[in-house]
Amino acid sequence: MREEILVSVIMPAYRCAETIRQAIDSVLAQEVPLELIVLDDQSPDELDTVMAKYADDARMRYVKNDRNLGAAAARNRGVAMARGRYIAFLDADDWWASGKLARQLAVLQQTQAVLCSTGRELVTPDGRLTGRVIGVRERITYRSLLLHNCINCSSVLVRADVMREFPMEHEDSHEDYIAWLGILKKYGQAAGIDEPLLKYRLSAGGKSGNKLKSARMTYRAYRYAGFGAFSAAGLFCAYAVNGVLKYARAYLGGLR
Repeated sequence: MREEILVSVIMPAYRCAETIRQAIDSVLAQEVPLELIVLDDQSPDELDTVMAKYADDARMRYVKNDRNLGAAAARNRGVAMARGRYIAFLDADDWWASGKLARQLAVLQQTQAVLCSTGRELVTPDGRLTGRVIGVRERITYRSLLLHNCINCSSVLVRADVMREFPMEHEDSHEDYIAWLGILKKYGQAAGIDEPLLKYRLSAGGKSGNKLKSARMTYRAYRYAGFGAFSAAGLFCAYAVNGVLKYARAYLGGLR
C-alpha cells in the first residue's frame, strides 16, 4: 500500500464528533489513491465511537495524541507520518466536493506549481450551504499573498517534501499563513482553482471568528515572517481592507 499512496490527507480532530463523518466521507469519496490520517487531539467527545465505524477501511489511520497539541502541531505530526507524495489538509468540520483532489493533481502537473488552493463556499454552523462563494486567483504570487491570504488550509494540496520544509509554527498567529508565505517566497507562484471545491463551515469559536483576535494574529504572522513593525503594520492595513472586501463580495453573490 505504501507504493500506491498518492495523497496523504491530514485531519486534526477535537470536539468534532458531530461533524467529522461528513468530512471523512468526502475524503474517502475522492477517486485518487490516498490515506487519511485523523489525529485525535485529546478530544473529550464521542470521537472514538464515530471512528470505530471506519476501522475496517485500510485507507484510515486513526492516531491519538498523548496530549493536546493544538491544530498546528497536530498537522505537523500528521505530515511527519504521511506516506503520500502530496499532502492535503482538511478540518474536521469542513468537507470537499467530489473530484477535488483529482482536479488539483491535474493542475499541479500542468502548472508545475508545488501548491494548489481552491475556492470555497461558506456553510452555516449547522451545515447548511449558503451559496456564498469566496474565490481564488488561478495564479497566486508571494506579493499578492502578502496583501490577502486567499489560501484556505482545508483547500490546500501541496507537495509533501515542500510541506516538511515549512512546518506550521507559532500557533498564537495564523500559522498556516506563515507557511504559505514561506513556500511561495521560495518556490514562486501557487495555483488556484476558482471553484468552491471546499465547503467551509463558519464558526464563531474558531481562530478567525473573533475579528479582533484574528487581527492581532495576522499582525504577528507578518512579524514571524520577518517583517519589521512598520512594514508589518502597513501590510496588515492592506490585509484588513482586502479581508473586508472579500467577505462583502461573497455576501453580495460571490468573489471572483
